[in-house]
Amino acid sequence: MPRVPLSDPVHVADTSHPVLGASLGGYAYVPLSEVGGLTQFGAHLETLDPGAQSSHRHWHEAEDELIYVVAGEVVLIEDAETPLVAGDVAAWAAGSPVGHCVENRSAQPASYLVVGTRNKADVVHYPDAGLSVTLTDRRHRVFRDAAGTVVAQYSRPPEGAL
Repeated sequence: MPRVPLSDPVHVADTSHPVLGASLGGYAYVPLSEVGGLTQFGAHLETLDPGAQSSHRHWHEAEDELIYVVAGEVVLIEDAETPLVAGDVAAWAAGSPVGHCVENRSAQPASYLVVGTRNKADVVHYPDAGLSVTLTDRRHRVFRDAAGTVVAQYSRPPEGAL
């Protein structure tokens, strides 16, 4: 396949999660895998604004995940905190119950490549919220509490929809 042009970064404002709440800060991402029509894994170049966090701390039952810091510095938050700088890698195998996210505590933007499996039937755990979410088709999400009771569900809009 020939070289493919990258899209412009998609900027996401500082908003609260529809179920988990808590604002994470602003960020931008460039979808890399989509431009080549890849479906087996996702790869995005993400840039966190100063003070922003990548996500709520989470782990995946059925998806591998890897980050590679490209520029700047972030703090990897698991059960402990680990500073990561350009050239550092962190990875989590599917089913490894290690809740994780990264936070940009610096005064400059920080960029990293994130790569993960695209399993249409993943379950994502949010240990700090005591919730899990079942992904049934990459868009529809069903949130459950620790007892398995459905507490919320919603569908994300299709890619590119406003």
